[in-house]
This record gives sequence, structure tokens and C-alpha cells, in this order.
Amino acid sequence: MNEYILEMRNITKEFPGVKALDNVNIKVKKGEIHALVGENGAGKSTLMNVLSGVYPYGNYSGDIYYNGEICKFNGIKSSEKKGIGIIHQELALIMYLSIAENIFLGNERSTRGIIDWDKTRSKTVELLKRVGLNENPGTLIKDIGVGKQQLVEIAKSLSKNIDLLILDEPTSALNEEDSQNLLNLIVELKSHGVTSIIISHKLNEIEQISDSITILRDGKTIESLDMVKDKVDEDRIIKSMVGRELTDLFPKRNAKIGETILEVKNWNIDHPMYERKILNDININVKSGEVVGIAGLMGAGRTEFAMSIFGKSYGKNIEGEMFLHGKKVDFKNISQAIKHGLAYVTEDRKNLGLILINDIKRNVTLSNLDRVRQGIIIDENKEIVEVEEQVKSLTIKCSSILQKTKNLSGGNQQKVVLSKWMFTNPEVLILDEPTRGIDVGAKYEIYTIINQLAEAGKAVIVISSELSEVIGMSDRIYVMSEGNITGELDKSEATQEEIMKLIVSEKVGVSS
Repeated sequence: MNEYILEMRNITKEFPGVKALDNVNIKVKKGEIHALVGENGAGKSTLMNVLSGVYPYGNYSGDIYYNGEICKFNGIKSSEKKGIGIIHQELALIMYLSIAENIFLGNERSTRGIIDWDKTRSKTVELLKRVGLNENPGTLIKDIGVGKQQLVEIAKSLSKNIDLLILDEPTSALNEEDSQNLLNLIVELKSHGVTSIIISHKLNEIEQISDSITILRDGKTIESLDMVKDKVDEDRIIKSMVGRELTDLFPKRNAKIGETILEVKNWNIDHPMYERKILNDININVKSGEVVGIAGLMGAGRTEFAMSIFGKSYGKNIEGEMFLHGKKVDFKNISQAIKHGLAYVTEDRKNLGLILINDIKRNVTLSNLDRVRQGIIIDENKEIVEVEEQVKSLTIKCSSILQKTKNLSGGNQQKVVLSKWMFTNPEVLILDEPTRGIDVGAKYEIYTIINQLAEAGKAVIVISSELSEVIGMSDRIYVMSEGNITGELDKSEATQEEIMKLIVSEKVGVSS
């Protein structure tokens, strides 16, 4: 009997001007959790899209063997029929349909062409119980959090009787508690015979649950390792991923902290749709050359705070005071905020940070067209020179500045978003989850850029759900919980334990 459920041999996939996969090989044993890691652009998602039929047979070269049988998938439906399910990083759920409707969309429980709602609901209850989700099948997707939505996606795959589950960055949008629950579920599914392939940049998760690992770099297989036999640790994985050792995950910074640039006092906002307070008397300041971290669980109000001070782009009934260089300001819209030196890098780069169908050049200059125009005409030569300088300074990997941003890796897309806002020459840069969904090598490059901004005298605010990142990058940390500041820590006193204590502490407004 073949011990491997999956073998992909010499898989090669090309896009115009780019060889995304170059003779890639991977073997996955039955009943194991197999990790697939590599830097952004290494080819991980492309390989899984080949396996699941997103890129159908004929669009690539090489062979796929599933349960010892050669397979030529011509779409997702054909791979699902063989027992392969894929959950993409961007969840494919319809917000205004119920949990039950989403789970069985395209796979309806019906009798003589008519949907059997009793059967649909009862089967949904079974599936939800299996993934540990205690929700009414009739609950709309929009009314549950991202962690629960991820569980619905898994239930949807299980409804199709899959044997191999592919999860692409399943915890990238989850807080630590939801992430751990999901990892526990993957291990539980393993005990019931489900094989999993997990793509993740969170190496601590890979170490925690994986049985084996395949590392890709630049579209090629570097090595496959047994996590126990080969005594794999994070340093070993990183070295294979990036081709070099990263001696320090957080680069040193030599910034000189100066005067207070931004100060926010007694800041309150309400939910834009419901009669519910989102933020309560928030007091925060950030100085020249300083990186200030904001830690907290998802829903703590961190993003809402950032957007509300960025030209009141979120919330209603906004009250409080904001000062730049000690002078009171009141930005009515985003344009005013930008003109006064504020920039906000959104956590959702694909939907809110970039125009994916546009090229790098246009994405960068849209934030500050005044810089590249003469009168009402864009000076294209100046635009090209300016953007090429940005691409060079941020080491954005691309074929040219005319490359569509949708074809860049996640890490390089994030650099384009940063470049866009640096193009406005801001004094205060707010970074919301700046390294979400990007690999350890790209993270290091983003951290280096943040340090360069601080060393140039900028005031930087970093919002992150990764406590190690907040601690590693910040000079000072504010902790938020349920719309309140529950504490403020200096770098010297900040530990994950101290931050978590403040996250779960009683509501205490701490003035800075």
C-alpha cells in the first residue's frame, strides 16, 4: 500500500515573463500535517492552485499522483470529487447568506431538484459540531467573526468528504486565541484521518503542529524535512527559506527620540451604524523618531482608532482633541489629514490599500499627484524617475514599474503600499498590521524600512496582533481592550505576559 496520499513531480508553471514553479517536487504522507513554507513569491500558493485545479491540467507541466493514481484536474470540482479541498487566504464566503447556505452552496441537499432545508440544517449542525463551532445554522456570515468564518470554510470542505485539506495562511487574520483553536482543530482532523497541507508564515505554528515540511525558494524545492527526525527549528527553516541566516529578527535602530509630533486626547467615537461606543477617552502621543506600538486583540478598537484620526474615515459622533506639534487640528476628511502629514497603511492591502489592476507606478503616485504634475498634466518622465527611485529604495521585486500590482507577491504588494504613503512625505505614519501574511524575510525588510523612517525623524505607530512584533519594534507600547487604553509600557518593561495581563484587565483609562 502506498504510504503517500499525494506526490507532485516536476511541476513547472509559467506566467508571462515569470517562471513561478521550476520542477517542484513534494510528497505528502497519508494522515499527516505537511507544512509548505517559503518567502512571498516562492510559489507556495501557485503549487496548491495547480493541485486543486485552479490552474487546470495543460496550464502546467509535470504530474500529480493522488492515492497512487495520476490525476489531470480541469477545475476545483474535479479535485473535490477526488477528495481534495482548498481554503484560500481570502475566504470565499457570501456575507449575506447564512452559515448553512454557505456550506452547501453549489453542493445543495435536495430532493428532486428542491432544496431539503431540514436535511441542510441537520447536516450543518453535524458539521459545525465537528469543527467546534456553536452557532445557529441560520446565522448570517456577516454576524460572526473572522475566526468563526474560517471554521465555516473548513466545515464547507468537510461537507464534500475530503481526505486532503489545503489551508493557505489560515491564521493570518486571526488573533492568538482563534489561531490556537484552529490549529487544535487541524490536529483533531488528523486523528480522524484527514491529511492537511498548511501554508503559513508563522513558523511557531509550523513547529507546533507539523509532521513534515517542504521548503520552496524562488519557485524551486529546496528540501523536505521530517520535523522530528531532522530536529527542525525556526533557524533551520529560515535559513532554507531565505538562503541565509537572519541573526536577529528585529534589526537594531539608532533613532533619536525628539519632540512630540502627534497627540490625541480624550478621543471617543461611536459605531458608524449602531448606537454603540467603540472608543472611550483614548489618550495617545508619539514623538519624532519614535515607534509606538498598539497591542490588543481583534475587536479592541485599534483599527477604528487609526482610521478615525486619519481624516475621520471611520465612526460617528467623534469627540476629542488632536494636536500636531502642539497645535490643535481638526481634519474633516482624508485629504486634509494627508496634507498635514498623516499617512495610514491599512491592514487590508488588497481591497483598501491598492488598486490591483493598476501598475506599480500609478499606485504609488495616486497618493500625491501634485508631486508629479505640471499644471493639470502629469509629467510622465518625472513620474517614472520618482517611482523607480521608490522601487529601488524599498527593494520592490518586480519586472518593471509597469507591472500590475496583482501579480506581485504579498510582501512586495505591502512595499508598494508603504511606497505610496512615503511618496506623500508624511510626518506621522500609522501602520496597521504591516507584516500580515508575509514571510520572515519580507518582514525583516519591512522592519528595516520602519527603522529608516524613525531614524529620519518620522513618528511611527505600529498596530500588530503579533505580540513579539510589537515588543521587538516598539519604543513604547499602548495596550487596548474593548475600546479602552488599559496600559502603557516602556520597551524595557514590555513582555508578552505583561501585555496579556493588560489586555484582559478591567477597563482602566490610562492617560499618556
